[in-house]
Order: sequence, then structure tokens, then C-alpha cells
Amino acid sequence: MDRKTKRLLLLVVSCSLAGVILGGTASWAESNTCLQASTVTNECLTKDPIAKTIQGMSTGLVAGAGAAFGVAWQHRNED
Repeated sequence: MDRKTKRLLLLVVSCSLAGVILGGTASWAESNTCLQASTVTNECLTKDPIAKTIQGMSTGLVAGAGAAFGVAWQHRNED
């Protein structure tokens, strides 16, 4: 594995990890806020908080990886 490939892999992994952490945290906080609201909605009661958190984490993973590839593509085109 050459140096450029290792850097791209490190960029994708780190951005994806940041996306997973941020997406999971945001979804968990949103589900907690939903349950503590003065008027609880039906969606809030029927959707599992763990499932919402996993959905947020997967969205963050895709967003982080996409952002990393976008940055790598832009950097490659500038050189």
C-alpha cells in the first residue's frame, strides 16, 4: 500500500468515525428530548431509541465517508 492510499484510508476512517459519533449522539439526544417534551407524539412512543441511534450512526458513517472522498477528490483536482 503506497503512501497516498494510506492517507486516503486514514482520512476516510477518521471522517467516518467522527460521523458515527456525531450522528449517534445527535439521534440519542433527539430521542431523549422527544420523550421529555410536554406533549409526547405517537412517533416518539413507537420508535425505539436504540434503533434511532443506530440509524443516526449509519447516516453519520455515510456522510463522513462521503465528505472524506469529496475532500480527497477536490484536493486531487487542485494539484
